[in-house]
Amino acid sequence: MEEIGITNFSWQPIYDWIIANGIKILAAILIAVIGLWIINRIVKGFKRLLLARQIDETLVPFIISLTSVTLKVLLFISVINYLGIQMTSFIAILGAAGLAVGMALSGTLQNFAGGVILLILKPFKVGDYIEAQGHSGSVQEIQIFNTILHTPDNKVVIIPNGGLATGAMINYSAQDTRRVDFVFGIGYDDDIDKARNIIIEVANNNELVMKDPAIFVAVKEHGDSSVNLVARLWSKTSDYWSVYFYMMEFVKKEFDKQGISIPYPQRDVHIHNQK
Repeated sequence: MEEIGITNFSWQPIYDWIIANGIKILAAILIAVIGLWIINRIVKGFKRLLLARQIDETLVPFIISLTSVTLKVLLFISVINYLGIQMTSFIAILGAAGLAVGMALSGTLQNFAGGVILLILKPFKVGDYIEAQGHSGSVQEIQIFNTILHTPDNKVVIIPNGGLATGAMINYSAQDTRRVDFVFGIGYDDDIDKARNIIIEVANNNELVMKDPAIFVAVKEHGDSSVNLVARLWSKTSDYWSVYFYMMEFVKKEFDKQGISIPYPQRDVHIHNQK
C-alpha cells in the first residue's frame, strides 16, 4: 500500500484560488479594516451617550462590550459572505443553539433585560419609595437581575426585574409634593361649617401643611350614620405621614373639645308584639 506523506500535499490549489480572487481578498481586507474603524467610532460615541445619560457604572462596560462584539460578528459574517464562503449552515447551527439557550434561560434573560431597561430608563432610583408586584418599600439596591426593597417594618423584599420592568408600578417619591386626603364623619345634628373650620384651623396650625395649594374641605356624601367631609391638604412628600398622623389625632381632639360628634354605625331594632 502506498503511503501518503506530507510531501504529497500541494499548495497549488490554494495559490490558484488566491490569484483568482486576489482583488476580492484585498477588497475584503479593506472592508474589514474600514468596518473595524467604523465600529470603534460607533462604540466610543455610544459610550459617551451612556455616560452622558448617567447610566449605572456597572452596566456601561457590559453594554459596550456586547455592542462591540455584536457589530464585529456582523462584520465578520459580511466579509465571509463577500468572499463567497457559504455561512448558511453555520448561521443555522448558531441560531438553533441560541434558541435552545434562550428557552432554557428565558426567565433569567427576561430579568436581565428588565434590569437593563430599569438602569437605562430609571423609572425610580435608590431611596425612592415604590409599590410594585404586590410589595412596597424603599429601593435599597437595583441589581442586574433583581431589585431589593426595604419595607417600613424592616423586611427585605427581592423583586425580579422582569416583572418590575413590564408591570404597573407606583413611585411615591417621584414628585416633591403629595396630596394628603382625609374623610371625617360628623353627626347629622352637627354644624357642618363649624366642623369645616375646625379641620382648616387644625391644618393651619401645622407648619408642614402647605398653604398653596389651599386647604380644601367639603361635604363628600351623606352616609348611613354620618355626614362625611373630605379634606385635601398638600405637603412635601417626605412629610406625608407626619401630616397624616397629625390630622387624624388633632381633628378628633378638637371635635371632642368643641362638641362635634364622630358617629359610628348604628342599627335601630323595632320589636312588634304579635297577638
